[in-house]
Amino acid sequence: MKLFKNRTVLGIFCIAVSLIICFAITPLVNAGLSKKVTIVRFNKQVNEGEEITRNMLDVVEVGNHNLPENVIRNVADVEGKYLTTTVYAGDYILTDKISDEPVAENKYLYSLNGEKQAMSITINTFAEGLSGKLKSGDIVSIIAPDYLGSGETIIPVELKYVEVIAVTAKSGYDANTGEQMSEEDEKELPSTVTILVRPEQSKLLARLEAEGEIHLSLVFRGDADKASEFIKAQDQVLDEIKAAEEEALQEEDATEEDGQPVMNADGQETTEEEETSTDGEE
Repeated sequence: MKLFKNRTVLGIFCIAVSLIICFAITPLVNAGLSKKVTIVRFNKQVNEGEEITRNMLDVVEVGNHNLPENVIRNVADVEGKYLTTTVYAGDYILTDKISDEPVAENKYLYSLNGEKQAMSITINTFAEGLSGKLKSGDIVSIIAPDYLGSGETIIPVELKYVEVIAVTAKSGYDANTGEQMSEEDEKELPSTVTILVRPEQSKLLARLEAEGEIHLSLVFRGDADKASEFIKAQDQVLDEIKAAEEEALQEEDATEEDGQPVMNADGQETTEEEETSTDGEE
């Protein structure tokens, strides 16, 4: 301690410490701050729910200082994934902004495999859409007043059980998908209901909507396995209808082949059987 009471020694010690800081520690700190790392960032605005593709991305070198730990550094780690929020040109890609699956609002559109189609039907009145109580996963029946101009109100056998996959307001916001809504969205009434149907069902639905009103009645809400039983029962009915139509078409084709129309001597159309009978009588 007596040594440090000597001003000369103390001055020399302070100079030595300053030199160490200037020529040893400071260069190390500057080197760390100036160190470049490769990261991935967006080169344009990309909206929430969109799939991330290579043309949306740039690979750039930036300073390592103050970079978030969860910033994406490799294109392969983000390509083909989905955004959980809207981003803009120049934004870094953070792991909490991406998801392996589409957000709930769009997820049902990415699950289509070609066997079935997503089709929306218009809700003209509050009552037609079950007073806004429908939600994704519900099993409903389609009720057709004045079915195809027959004057009867029926549930077509082709549309007895169909699955609701989205309920959408006029703003385009999907309700009842598990996502939080703003107060303004919560006040909006459903405008359309999107359902999962086979092609033959979609054709009938298009006719019903064009020619008259459509009402929805709730059949089941709950366990997904139980809901799938209703859809399987509906698919079986559709398969039976399709098989019957194909059989009738085959019989019609066979009948036409057995009795092709030919022209008789008077120039009138007749069948081959009739022409043979006439020839026999002569």
